[in-house]
Amino acid sequence: MSAERHLVVSIGRLYCDIVFRGLDALPQLGEERFAREVSVVPGGGGFITAAHLASLGASAALLSRVGTDPLSDVIAPALAESGVELRWLERAPDAGPQPTVVMVQGGERAFLSRRAGTARPATLQAALADPAVRHLHIAEFATLAEIPDLVASAKQAGLTISLDPSWDDAWIRDPELVRRAAGTDIFLPNAAEARAIAGCEDLDQAGRRLAQHFPLVVIKDGDQGARLYGCEPSLALPAPQGGPVLDTTGAGDAFNAGFLTAWLAGRSPARSLAEGIACGTLSVQGVGGAGVRLSRERVAEISQDLLANHDRVDA
Repeated sequence: MSAERHLVVSIGRLYCDIVFRGLDALPQLGEERFAREVSVVPGGGGFITAAHLASLGASAALLSRVGTDPLSDVIAPALAESGVELRWLERAPDAGPQPTVVMVQGGERAFLSRRAGTARPATLQAALADPAVRHLHIAEFATLAEIPDLVASAKQAGLTISLDPSWDDAWIRDPELVRRAAGTDIFLPNAAEARAIAGCEDLDQAGRRLAQHFPLVVIKDGDQGARLYGCEPSLALPAPQGGPVLDTTGAGDAFNAGFLTAWLAGRSPARSLAEGIACGTLSVQGVGGAGVRLSRERVAEISQDLLANHDRVDA
């Protein structure tokens, strides 16, 4: 890989997240509930991963589309302040409004989203052909479903590829998902997604099945930590316990940023896993997917503790 290639491009739909917190219970049909707090922030796995990559000191760009409507305008200042390169962000009337209502209650979340227009930015080929681009992160399988030549085009451009499938009822159990993702270097499902895609409840078995299709499989398991398959032996690390949890939105995307930063820097699988867990742990301490700017020093401290404790257990 050329030394000039340093940029990570993250592709996925860009949402305007309206995050409600301080709910005593989630509303049922026919009910109205009132939240004590509300925030409006940029959302979508593509942006959240890119924002955390930038906060970790990586060069990150967003490949996406945004509307020209008032709701899309609301998130423009946060996008500009994120540290993410935005030259491949296409602005088009049909790309919005694209809102997500997020309801956070008791550590759990419910989402209601609207997709607008196509997921394929007009800037796609320019981004993939740019000589500075090193890696493509695909933040949701739904985007790959709309752009079926995406993996092949990225491979032809000499890029490494990661994919977070992100739960989608239309695709999560469809065998076509794995076939269309062929060529992906790092597959990053959460535990529920891994079980559904692999077609089994045992998480370890699901990881081994997925590793037959992808060189590296990383399964995120919330407060249980994460597991890695594709290296020998497979590896599992727990998450730190006892920290504050304000909003778990985007924790998996923060994990992706931590893992990818370490992996692209040539760190070991164990270290990459630990740094991913550290980023996910820190991200839940703010509101919104990119509400916390990750500290490289704090990530290093947490990941070192995780690895030290893991070594003591193994010993």
